[in-house]
Amino acid sequence: MKNIVGIILIALGIFLFVQGLNRKDSIVGAASEAGTEVANAVDGGSRQPKHVIYMVGGGILAIIGVAVMVRKPRSV
Repeated sequence: MKNIVGIILIALGIFLFVQGLNRKDSIVGAASEAGTEVANAVDGGSRQPKHVIYMVGGGILAIIGVAVMVRKPRSV
């Protein structure tokens, strides 16, 4: 059961990471990055474009999936 959950998390993480890469290289990603830079310059905030959030979230999910698969079962 844990292997299935681990594989699903890894697959979802890879999917999100690839979506982030695709968004980064698109016109929408460039516009989002420019808009974020302008908004941060105006109010001094620390916003991140959505593609960065997708890539970080995907990486975290993939790492959690690997950890779930590698973790040894508890002995009771």
